[in-house]
Amino acid sequence: MLRQSQFCLVFLLSMLLVACGQANKSAEPIVLQGSTMGTTYNIKAFPQQSTLTKEQLHTEVETALKAVNQSMSTYIPDSEINQFNRLAANQVMPVSEDFRKVVAESIRLGQSTETLDVTMGPLIDLWGFGPDKRPTKRPSDQQLAQMREEIGLDKLILTDAGLAKTLDHLELSFSATAKGYGIDKVAELIESHGITNYMVEIGGELRLSGTKPGDEPWRIAIEKPDAPVGQRQIHKVIEPGKNSVATSGDYRIFYEMDGETFTHLIDPGTGKPVKHDLVSVTVLHPSAMTADGLATALTVMGTERARAYAELHNLAVYLISKSDDGLKVYASSAFKPYL
Repeated sequence: MLRQSQFCLVFLLSMLLVACGQANKSAEPIVLQGSTMGTTYNIKAFPQQSTLTKEQLHTEVETALKAVNQSMSTYIPDSEINQFNRLAANQVMPVSEDFRKVVAESIRLGQSTETLDVTMGPLIDLWGFGPDKRPTKRPSDQQLAQMREEIGLDKLILTDAGLAKTLDHLELSFSATAKGYGIDKVAELIESHGITNYMVEIGGELRLSGTKPGDEPWRIAIEKPDAPVGQRQIHKVIEPGKNSVATSGDYRIFYEMDGETFTHLIDPGTGKPVKHDLVSVTVLHPSAMTADGLATALTVMGTERARAYAELHNLAVYLISKSDDGLKVYASSAFKPYL
């Protein structure tokens, strides 16, 4: 199971609406469900030919997801990521193609945003959002300063030969990118069978292609961030087209201590949980891995910085912020066509 430092908030209106389309006479849909990466997956695919069986596709999906989990789960002792985390400094470890892709994109996003750091698992643990219990007292400035010296993307070295680190105790955690990568792997597997109409969802994040029966577009709901505790309400329904959808927010995972509220979103620049008005970020992108990482990074940025970054990089981004007058929303120029 992957360590979850991101809680995804898109839920599947598409699963409810799929029955609204006209019946597909050419082939029955393949519907698959299961567990992976400490969460669940749901797949709906509409094959154009009948030779592919549900059982065959299910076996292939399970194999692909098991490989991703074996590579990137910090909960599997002999996983590829744990082998690297135990590696001594300045030793080069050959890595699989899957692992290399996730490392490379994680580094690229981290350098571009400056708010995504896949080495800061120990910092997340220090604030009580890892597998350990929450702290009984707030970390001191000295502890935070020392921790920040022990993490950082600049301490990773990715070469053709493999991956190395410059500090013995540097660790990786792909909680913001591995789940999206798993979605991409399954989508590519489905497309390898000539299927162009499908939906892949893992833990609330999705990748979509084509349409539903009757040429009906996929419609996805963004969750309302100020809904009462224990309830899930729709804020906005969008039509993402052929894109992945990832949403991140700070309103589901938090705790209170000494009269303060601490969210699970940590700013690697300060070493502290973020405190701002941005409560939900939805990103559309062809790659689920990239959308996954960007959703986390933009949420850490805060509203104004996230808006500027989205426009600068022409990203399809939808922001929800809290204000004294209620929720305020912002759709980037690239997002507006999907509303």
